[in-house]
Amino acid sequence: MLTLCLIMIAVVGATEPTLEELLNATDDSTRGENSISTIGMEVHTQRFDRTMTMEVWAEGQERTLVRILTPVKDEGTATLKVGDDMWNYLPKIDRTMKIPPGMMGGSWMGSHFSNDDLVKDSRLSEEFDYELSDKTDEIYTIICTPKPDTAVVWGSVVVRVRADLIPIDVQYFDDDGDLSRTMTFDGVKELDGRLVPTVVTLIPANEPGEYTRITTIQADYDATIDDRVFSLQALRQ
Repeated sequence: MLTLCLIMIAVVGATEPTLEELLNATDDSTRGENSISTIGMEVHTQRFDRTMTMEVWAEGQERTLVRILTPVKDEGTATLKVGDDMWNYLPKIDRTMKIPPGMMGGSWMGSHFSNDDLVKDSRLSEEFDYELSDKTDEIYTIICTPKPDTAVVWGSVVVRVRADLIPIDVQYFDDDGDLSRTMTFDGVKELDGRLVPTVVTLIPANEPGEYTRITTIQADYDATIDDRVFSLQALRQ
C-alpha cells in the first residue's frame, strides 16, 4: 500500500506544465499580482551609457508607477501607466505630459524598451496561437504566431522556458521572419519567497553590442498598494 502511494505521488509530481502555464510564467516572471520593487536599469548604446535606480509599484499588468531614484539629475522623474494610458512627470519643469498614441513606439527613459512595452497588458497565451516546437533537457521551446484578429507588432515570437516555469529567453521576429530583438532572463534566485530571474536583458538585433539590462534589487510580490498610488497626484510627488 505504501509503495502504491509513493508511485502515485511520483506520477502527480511528474505532471508536465501546459504550454499556457509556461507562457503565463514568462509573462509573470518578475512581478506579482501587486508588487513593490527597487530595480536598476543599465542602458548601453553606441552613443551613450546610462544607469538608473527606480522604484516600481505594479498592480498586475494594468497599473504601474515608476519613479527614478538615481542619478540625482533625474530624481523624481516618473511614469504612470493605467490601462492603455501613460503619463510622464518631469520635475525640472514641474510638468505632467500624457504620451500621445504616435509616441508609444518611442524609447522609454532612453532604453531599448518602448513606451508601448510598458503599457502592454496583453498575454502571450491570449494574443497568440502557440505550439511546442522542441523539448530538450526539460527546456520547452514554444512558437507563437499572432491570432488573425489580434493587433500585434510581431510576426512571431519564440519562447524558451524551463520545466520549473523559469523563462530562459524570448525572441521577437518581424513579419518578414527577421529577428528584431531578444529578451534573456538570468540571475535566478529566491526573492521574497519566490524563485525568479532577477536580471532581464533586452538586446536589439539591429544594434550590435547594445542592450538594456534591468536588475531587480529587492521586491515585495504580495504588497498592499493604496489605489491613490496610481493617480496623477501621486505621479507628481
